Amino acid sequence: MSVFFVTGTDTEVGKTYVSSLLLQAAASVGKRTVGYKPVSAGCEFINGEWSNEDARALQNASSIEVSLQDVNPIALKPPIAPHIAAKQAGLEITQQNIIAGFEHLVAKQPDFMLVEGAGGWRLPLSSSLWMPEVVKALKLDVIVVVGMRLGCLNHAMLTIDAIQRDGLKVKGWVANQLSAQMPVYQDNLNTLKGAISAPLIAEIPFSQSVEALQRIIHRMEVLA
Repeated sequence: MSVFFVTGTDTEVGKTYVSSLLLQAAASVGKRTVGYKPVSAGCEFINGEWSNEDARALQNASSIEVSLQDVNPIALKPPIAPHIAAKQAGLEITQQNIIAGFEHLVAKQPDFMLVEGAGGWRLPLSSSLWMPEVVKALKLDVIVVVGMRLGCLNHAMLTIDAIQRDGLKVKGWVANQLSAQMPVYQDNLNTLKGAISAPLIAEIPFSQSVEALQRIIHRMEVLA
């Protein structure tokens, strides 16, 4: 089984979009796939449960049939920092909760599993717990989604440096083009290619899902 943690250089850089494409790409080559978003903040009450848009996307992209609760066991209503949302709801997010949900999905015997974070890398989950501690406990290599926009060079290098300082391996990175009009896009991409030692899994063109999926399928061997 291949399992990776997916983080981003910031919030709203396309972690879920890229994770969904990776799950679809793995399924297209015959793998049993599942996505896991242990913590979400920003939910609607649908069909009797709190439902997060990103979690629904991962559920739909998984080839194994799983419930929304399986994919996203900790779903918090307000779209704010999870530790603040949990405090407002009178809850505490614990490492044990997240690991229990992870093990529940592992028991379904996927070949390829992605665990998606929330926001960026250094995410507080409570007053005493940060997401990198959970990733270390699970011993997961990390995939970094770089949102290609002004500031991406600094954000990408700081994120990768933080991951490595935490003793974890960056398995690869994805350049996700957030706008069709980013100035000097290719120059920024080339700078990142030269600075990041981990392999580039794929370039995701803006609003071209079919081409994006084909590019990821072509590079799936990087995640073997």
